[in-house]
Amino acid sequence: ADLAERFEADDIYAPGTVVEIGGAAEITAVSTDLSEDVFGVISTNAAYLMNSAATGLPVALMGRVPCLVTGKINKGDRLVSSYKPGHAMKMNIGMYEPGSIIGKSLQDFEGESGVIEIMVGRT
Repeated sequence: ADLAERFEADDIYAPGTVVEIGGAAEITAVSTDLSEDVFGVISTNAAYLMNSAATGLPVALMGRVPCLVTGKINKGDRLVSSYKPGHAMKMNIGMYEPGSIIGKSLQDFEGESGVIEIMVGRT
């Protein structure tokens, strides 16, 4: 479960999609490495949903959430946005940008695209 809030999106995004501020509405799917505008993941099971009466998609801001990922990831790795739209990837410490961390991986993964559990938030 996670803590989420509704935001107007410029498209309909599947649960697990990594989002950033921008696009035609308030949020859009990430599409660049190390975005400093990244801030959450489309929620699947919000334990608490802020602005629940508003329109828009629920974005997980804190807590455990399934997340689209790409590349080799180990449990505990810090995650950042990826060039692959809506996906996160393992952070390369040498390329770190402040504000770009989405959260930490709770599972291992290796592949082009998949879904794993992460702890979203500035961890």
